[in-house]
Amino acid sequence: MGKGKSILLGILVGGTISAAATLLSTPDSGRNLRNRVKEQGFEWKELLDKLKDDSMQLKEQLTETSKEGAVLIKELTQEMKNSVEEWKKTIEPHQENIHDYLEQIESSLKDLEEKAKE
Repeated sequence: MGKGKSILLGILVGGTISAAATLLSTPDSGRNLRNRVKEQGFEWKELLDKLKDDSMQLKEQLTETSKEGAVLIKELTQEMKNSVEEWKKTIEPHQENIHDYLEQIESSLKDLEEKAKE
């Protein structure tokens, strides 16, 4: 059961229990009691209508926020892809030089090892 339904069920059960407690403990006449129950019924109806409206607004806000989030994630993903592509383009011309430089270092290390053995 969703949180909204649980809250609504809790309000209805609480209202029913409070109405029953009021009926059992009231010293008022029948007419006054009926008027109070009628007024409480209207108040509960207004409260439920307000809860319904608020839940619909919350649902709309959540839907809009999730749509905006999806758009932002898509934009961020595209920006990251573009950044990686730019980085690759920047590094690509230097890759051969870096590879040559690493080969020179490796060759120098081998020469040093051979001289150290002698």
